[in-house]
Amino acid sequence: MKNLSFLNKIIFFINNIFALLFLASFAIPFIPPKTLPVLSVLSLAVPLLLFLHILFIIYWWLMGVKKQFLLSAFCILLAIFFSNFPYKFSEKSIISGNSFSIMNYNVRLFNKYQWLDDVNIPQKISEFIKLNDPDILTLQEFYPSTDIDIDYPYKFIDFKGNNKIFGQAIYSKFEIINKGTLNFNETDNNAIFVDILKGNDTLRIYNLHLESLGIKPNKDFLGEKDSEKMIKRLSKSFVKQQEQVEKFNVHKDQCKFKIIISGDFNNTAYSWAYREIKGNLTDTFLESGKGFGKTYDFKKYPLRIDFLLVDKFFKVNQHKSFDIEYSDHFPILAKISH
Repeated sequence: MKNLSFLNKIIFFINNIFALLFLASFAIPFIPPKTLPVLSVLSLAVPLLLFLHILFIIYWWLMGVKKQFLLSAFCILLAIFFSNFPYKFSEKSIISGNSFSIMNYNVRLFNKYQWLDDVNIPQKISEFIKLNDPDILTLQEFYPSTDIDIDYPYKFIDFKGNNKIFGQAIYSKFEIINKGTLNFNETDNNAIFVDILKGNDTLRIYNLHLESLGIKPNKDFLGEKDSEKMIKRLSKSFVKQQEQVEKFNVHKDQCKFKIIISGDFNNTAYSWAYREIKGNLTDTFLESGKGFGKTYDFKKYPLRIDFLLVDKFFKVNQHKSFDIEYSDHFPILAKISH
């Protein structure tokens, strides 16, 4: 520090603050949002913190300062070692004759309110689904548009909210022998499930849609006046998510079948909610995906908030993230076998 210029001392001080924030992010999955709601907000910033540490490494290296860059380098190594680095450099794709596929997609009401300037969104989503032909399809923010064409032999659709005009859907090529809903309280979000017969196995498929955070990429929510309101709103949503996760886990833990959880968690893999839901299940992206696995259209920021989690019994042969702009979410698909 003695040999640093005044400017570099300030920059290194900022570097230390971001390092402490990054280290604090490791505690987030273990602290329920009700205990410290503000800390939960930090889970959304982990990819940004890692990007900043990469910039710090480059800066100190270019400045010829060798010791100071080690702080951020240590943070990056920690992220890689504990699988907290948001980017996956390699993928796994196995051809398996007995594999089956499951797709998850938040379709944002099939563009009912014209968020996108394209009247053909329902038809485009329908064609996309037909092209990829998943054996199991789970949809959030489902709206029964007359323009969609999704044809499966079995399905379960549950509508939520005061007007019950939208909800969640599960489509299946395998026979559905049981179905139900968890009916989260005081929200339009929900969790539904079906039990399907696949060969001699009965599988439980959950479609989970946790409380929305209400973040909009086209809105300037980082202004000085709005940032405090945003943090309060996010904290309230994280607390609501905790209640939903606790109710969901009680239901999930009573299931005697092999489980697949598919859905929009409205939270990242660095969160308490994700850790509690995942338990000892396998995240198909971590197992077989590549890249950032981005599932939410938040400009260039790599938010992965939609997940496919499968029982350890299954082998994950492939995970695909699709960069198509038919919704504010991107669909994901996994091929698994047993």
